Amino acid sequence: MMLSVTTRIWLYQKPVDMRRSFDGLAAIAQNVLSLRAASGDWFVFINRRRTQMKILYFDMDGYCIWAKRLERGRFQPVRHAGDRLLLDRAQLQCLISGLDWQNARKNKRFSRSDCSGMVNCAA
Repeated sequence: MMLSVTTRIWLYQKPVDMRRSFDGLAAIAQNVLSLRAASGDWFVFINRRRTQMKILYFDMDGYCIWAKRLERGRFQPVRHAGDRLLLDRAQLQCLISGLDWQNARKNKRFSRSDCSGMVNCAA
């Protein structure tokens, strides 16, 4: 599973029938989300009971699907208006791991913009 820096991760907000495979999930990405399914972006789909997840992506010469079925528990619901939500890598990892990233507090971290005007800022 290759995730580059430029790869976008799209969470489809509506429940999906997990019997859908490559063509059905690609059709949702293209026809419902209006995104190009073969772009290399990742498309995350969750079923109504929030016990199954599939990630569809195009890898060089064909579609790939990553799937997870929980034996206990549910994937955390994501509260956002609209059909799609752009996730970052950390949010996807939290979603897969069962962590509620929307209620977590993010601590401050270093960023290059913090260095503006500083002489001894590490590069």
